[in-house]
Amino acid sequence: MTLPTRRLGALSVGAQGLGCMGMSQSYGPADRDESLATINAALDAGVTLLDTADMYGLGHNEELVGEAIKSRRSQVVLATKFGFKRMIDPSDSGVSGDPAYVAQACDASLRRLGVDHIDLYYQHRVDPDVPIEDTVGAMAGLVQAGKVRHLGLSEAGADTIRRAVAVHPIAALQSEWSLWTRDLEGEILATCRELGVGIVPFSPLGRGFLTGKVTADLPEDDARREMPRFEGPNFDRNYAIVEALRTMAKDRGVTAGQLALAWVQQQGADVVPIPGTKRRTYLAENIAATTIELTADDLAQISTAAGDVAGDRYQADMMKLLNR
Repeated sequence: MTLPTRRLGALSVGAQGLGCMGMSQSYGPADRDESLATINAALDAGVTLLDTADMYGLGHNEELVGEAIKSRRSQVVLATKFGFKRMIDPSDSGVSGDPAYVAQACDASLRRLGVDHIDLYYQHRVDPDVPIEDTVGAMAGLVQAGKVRHLGLSEAGADTIRRAVAVHPIAALQSEWSLWTRDLEGEILATCRELGVGIVPFSPLGRGFLTGKVTADLPEDDARREMPRFEGPNFDRNYAIVEALRTMAKDRGVTAGQLALAWVQQQGADVVPIPGTKRRTYLAENIAATTIELTADDLAQISTAAGDVAGDRYQADMMKLLNR
């Protein structure tokens, strides 16, 4: 199939992207061959936006994506991110928006990716100790140098977005958005739309939870074990959302995951979700969600069925990095 295109600011991309993080970390062991096959299958299906970051697998993911696209660079809108200090010290969970670090991080990403430019370069999290004007000013310098084509922010608040746009156009805000993570709705979303900033929802399937395929007995190496929503009573309470989705999905001949993804997909023509997967089977299921047509009543019904979510997205230290 050929995906329709959508706009992220001045950037044209396929209506659904591919999040590549899980190919290198967080959700079990890496499978190089299947990951490479999944990226190529995505490109064959019309996906153009590939999303990675320097910190995913501490550089492994950028190297993997670079290997996958080596002969197909012209087909790819390549997005990566910088900012987490663990790239310097794996034990440091802080972030840096220092202008000197921006340039250093970009050059390192270009080397790992094996490319001469990055199409969409995000600040992964806002550094509260560095004015956003300084960070975005340094990122704008990368555009002027030809190393980056478009700029983005991740998990930024409305005021930060507004100040950033005053320095340089921002093509996209990448933030978590799904039926169980909706904090960008309201002021942040309205600000993006006022300023022409596209929305790139990550984890649109609630880190896989909304598919109904995630069990409470997660492997030891699965990062979700440390996330409050997947812990004990919270998991059980949140599973009611999956059961409601399954009922509605069955009536439509689709899966719970496809219905949840279609809900995000239809939040606007400026929304390009990047569901993550490292397997071709799940990739095909996700892409098929772009063909599901939901009415306004359907969207409202699905939204209501999601109900209240038990537990925060992250532990307290990571929650402090959101929407600031």
